[in-house]
Amino acid sequence: MTNKPNLKPQVNKFSSGPCAKRPNWNANFLNDTNLLGRSHRSKEVLKVINEVNSISSELLNLPEGYKIAIIAASDTGAFEAAMWNMLGVKGVDVIYFEAFGSEWYKAITEQLRIKDVRKYSANFGQFPDISKVDFDRDVVFTLNGTTSGVCINDLSFIPKNRKGLTFCDATSAAFSMPIDFAKLDVTTYSWQKSLGGEAQHGVLILSPNAVSRIKDYTPNWPLPKIYQLKKKGEFNASVFEGSVINTTSTICILDALDTLNWIKDNGGIEGMYKRVNENFETISDFLKNSPNFENLCADEKYQSRTSVCFKPSQNWFKEMSEDNQRKFIDKVASILQEEKVAFDIKGYNSAPPSFRVWCGLTVDSSDIKILCDWFEYAYETARKS
Repeated sequence: MTNKPNLKPQVNKFSSGPCAKRPNWNANFLNDTNLLGRSHRSKEVLKVINEVNSISSELLNLPEGYKIAIIAASDTGAFEAAMWNMLGVKGVDVIYFEAFGSEWYKAITEQLRIKDVRKYSANFGQFPDISKVDFDRDVVFTLNGTTSGVCINDLSFIPKNRKGLTFCDATSAAFSMPIDFAKLDVTTYSWQKSLGGEAQHGVLILSPNAVSRIKDYTPNWPLPKIYQLKKKGEFNASVFEGSVINTTSTICILDALDTLNWIKDNGGIEGMYKRVNENFETISDFLKNSPNFENLCADEKYQSRTSVCFKPSQNWFKEMSEDNQRKFIDKVASILQEEKVAFDIKGYNSAPPSFRVWCGLTVDSSDIKILCDWFEYAYETARKS
């Protein structure tokens, strides 16, 4: 029997969204501003919005000519805005291997009702065969699957000279892994994931080709106001100059700025990649050496480094009904929560019975190491109960 560990993580929040705040976070950044209660159209707040966008562009190393904007309704709103404004010109190939990619496929086929759609999908923990994806068409995909622990860690399969647009949901990958934005025409993310920010704000990044698509194309379906990237029939460039479509939260913007400045002060984007890699190596070593757990994604080439999903590996667990498997997962999670060791570590509802631990840049590897010891204890305790 594994002894009960003596240490507990300093930060016990391992949710995959909203994610843990940056190390040593506090709300003191609000004390030095008189912006709360000001209009988001005021020059003072507009300056902060543009500062957030400028630092984000710098840290992400966006190519020349790429535009960035804050969009309402988190990553979901940003990605929906992109699809509703730009899809419909060409046939669409959709790559998905997790829950949100599946939702994008449904939106394209059931809401936008585009007829010429092909899907390349795989079950949770697996990656599909994408050898026949055609980049003369528009291609839609999720970069990192928070619900499946599967990630496209290499974008070399995307050709430089392509006729279609690439639409990438990168919400749990931005700032956490190197991204070749030259391969992406549309990229979205939210502060609540990799940056540990507050919810309800999304970010939309467009390549010059994506901007041209918006300028030259008007969809034949109505667009809700919060998705409209055109104004009076013209590309609304002001949205990408800080003039947001919908009212923003100044608290959330200042919070995002605080974390971006923390990144700059702690090794920049390369420093964040290092933190994520250390976190992933810590939990990956645990899964490789533990007799009780295994990564939900067996192929190391596609394993996510931020949203690590894993499950019990013993045959007795695999032979259980799914209902009993979920009950065991609940037991382990409850033990960790009651001990105030880890909160929100159960797998996504539609995923197989599993655990999910956020290993992004706002988490310390020392806390993950302690958590791994607790997993063994909780597993054995739940097994005996």
